[in-house]
Amino acid sequence: MIRLIGYFFGIGTTLALLVAAGLAVYIGHLTKDLPDYEVLAKYEPPVTTRIHASDGSLMAEYARERRLYLPIQAIPDRVKAAFMSAEDKNFYNHPGIDITGLGRAIVVNLQNLGSGRRQVGASTITQQVAKNFLLSSDQTYERKIKEMILAFRIEQAYSKDRILELYLNEIFFGFGAYGVAGAALTYFDKSVNELTVAEAAYLASLPKGPNNYHPFKHADRALERRNWVIDQMVANGYVTREEGDKAKAEPLGVKPRRNGSYLFAGEYFTEEVRRQIIARYGENALYEGGLSVRTTLDPKIQLIARKALQNGLLKYDTLRGYRGPVTHIDISGDWGVPLGNVKGLEDVPEWTLAVVLDSSSDGLTIGLQPARQVSGDIVKERVEGTVSKDDMGFAMRHFVNGKSVRAKSPAEVLEPGDVIFVQKNEGSDNAYSLRQAPEVAGGLVAMDPHTGRVLAMVGGFSYAQSEFNRATQAMRQPGSSFKPIVYSAALDNGYTPASVIMDGPITIQSGNTTWTPKNYDGTVAGPATLRSGIEKSRNLMTVRLANDMGMKLVVEYAERFGVYDHLAPYLPMALGSGETTVMRMVSAYSIMANGGKSIKPSLIDRIQDRYGKTVFKQDERGCEGCNATEWKNQSEPELVDNSEQVLDPMTAYQITSMMEGVVQRGTGATIAELGRHIAGKTGTTNDEKDAWFIGFTPNLVVGLYMGYDTPRGLGKGATGGGLAAPIFKDFMRVALDGTPNVDFQVPEGMKLIAINRKTGMRAAEGDPNTIIEAFKPGTGPADSYWVIGMGADGSNGAGGALSPQANQAIQDGGGGLY
Repeated sequence: MIRLIGYFFGIGTTLALLVAAGLAVYIGHLTKDLPDYEVLAKYEPPVTTRIHASDGSLMAEYARERRLYLPIQAIPDRVKAAFMSAEDKNFYNHPGIDITGLGRAIVVNLQNLGSGRRQVGASTITQQVAKNFLLSSDQTYERKIKEMILAFRIEQAYSKDRILELYLNEIFFGFGAYGVAGAALTYFDKSVNELTVAEAAYLASLPKGPNNYHPFKHADRALERRNWVIDQMVANGYVTREEGDKAKAEPLGVKPRRNGSYLFAGEYFTEEVRRQIIARYGENALYEGGLSVRTTLDPKIQLIARKALQNGLLKYDTLRGYRGPVTHIDISGDWGVPLGNVKGLEDVPEWTLAVVLDSSSDGLTIGLQPARQVSGDIVKERVEGTVSKDDMGFAMRHFVNGKSVRAKSPAEVLEPGDVIFVQKNEGSDNAYSLRQAPEVAGGLVAMDPHTGRVLAMVGGFSYAQSEFNRATQAMRQPGSSFKPIVYSAALDNGYTPASVIMDGPITIQSGNTTWTPKNYDGTVAGPATLRSGIEKSRNLMTVRLANDMGMKLVVEYAERFGVYDHLAPYLPMALGSGETTVMRMVSAYSIMANGGKSIKPSLIDRIQDRYGKTVFKQDERGCEGCNATEWKNQSEPELVDNSEQVLDPMTAYQITSMMEGVVQRGTGATIAELGRHIAGKTGTTNDEKDAWFIGFTPNLVVGLYMGYDTPRGLGKGATGGGLAAPIFKDFMRVALDGTPNVDFQVPEGMKLIAINRKTGMRAAEGDPNTIIEAFKPGTGPADSYWVIGMGADGSNGAGGALSPQANQAIQDGGGGLY
């Protein structure tokens, strides 16, 4: 018997050794193909790029995986406790595998054999790190064994805190959120430091299956899982029973954070920054690089710019009548559902969509578009309101089959089922005014002339209506707003503000083509000074001036100012018939405002990588004395501006002074009502297709245009002075409120001399027609009367021949008007 027992023991031992050897060989085979766990030391996950305004306000986030990486020290203990309670309560005590938990899982799986239930995995947090970072998600025993081996090795190589840090920053939470910091923002719009026990517990319940615990589709299941996590936190001693009961009594409270742009009115600016980052670093850097971008946007100035341009576009548009409803829906049943599916203008929150329920001679009864719940469902409540006939007065002139028609009653304009935009009347509960998105468009840019920092940019009435940025992408003729470039070239090359030019008829003949430019009002003023030419925006004087000094010089200055890359040297171009952008024109005027120094418009101040290292800085000025170790009564540090001087500072002051006259006495006289030191110039193109105004104070340059996207006439008499200048005035009135009225600085050495406005010669004492003019050293008023462009025989001068390309330029648009 003893020999038999020994025999069987020997056989058993041999078999055990064979099994052990087989397992060793099998495991050895598996370890050959194991990935290198040391890559965890260099872990750089895709991280969200965040764009901020100049005051730090969050403008937008971009990510393929919405993740913000947090070091373990920045994650609160209660958040770590929630995840350990949900996933691995013995995390800080096991060597990578929880033997007790594994044994329990084996027993449960044996009991569930043949039941069809999913097997229990019992993975520790370390095992999940191994699977998520180094292995696939295949449900196989081979993968599970590899996971365990890697877990042991990871535990030997890294600290528990490092492993937990990797886990909490990598896991997927649903809604596109990765990592606990991204999940906190996505689900609750909070940082992890602000999460309550209940919120932390809900996030900890999600890694097991985000879709299974969806806060809206499976709210009951989500609440049950969250409460289980809270109970585990109590059982593990992380929170008291009272704290746990209080947390379980709270609702889920999920408030999903919307994607994309966050700063109101900043959509056009944000999109332009996005394009620049992609152009500079590529798409992967934007969507995975975790960049921190500080822009130049001033949120307060941006709001003022948006309101001014929107009001100007609406004022023009409503005077042209009503073009009809947004769409038409069936209101025979529940009108809230079809109305809720109509897309409005989310970036124009002052307006809401409504459906006409009844129309009569007195006005409209409307139903307002119902709001959507966080889950996306339309609310049950239906709200009604009214629009009186007076509150839709502009719509009494409306269009039928493309023809303008006068209506006597609102019922002739709109019928039940028509979907419209309305705006609530101030001080009223249910009274609204009819609105319509303007068909006319425009763009506006506000810039610091000393740095090129773009403080505000509006690319149209509504980004939701059109993403096309008219401030940077629309190529438009600047019209007479280009004339200061022509006059700057003249002043920089021997002319003075008192030089006299003939304002009289001129004809330029080229083969069979004749060009006869005219002033906007069709009149001529005879001989007049350069100042007068700018103030009254005289086309004939500008053509003669460009012809006298040569178009090659005009081209040189236009390109030097950055208005054009390549300008054809034809006389019509002197009247602004070439195409450029608002951004370029504002940059050119900034050169005149800052004393003639070249600037580069900038939307980005600084870019930092995910580690906080500055990888781009716009301000390249040096700073002498900024790095002193201590103060020894030395002077304050000075920023050294190495910008190229593209215009004589004295010339810059002369043209600025002349454009002050535009505001005080000329085509932009409406702006004089502000009582500020402002210089500027109007611009109107052929057939009144575009209306411009660009103006500046010593510290702020603002430019804008108004026009249809597909250019067509704005209407007879629609000029830059009548349409664009009032928008500029509305902007400046608010933007400059509370700031000192700073005058333009006269360069040292410049002579201020009283001259006669008409003759340009030195004014006699007591001359009522006198103006103080600025002259450079060595120049002054003419001693004798001389008129540029007047023939020797006293004629108005003759034009030269034009090339075929110039003929085409004439036919394409030939020039600025007013």
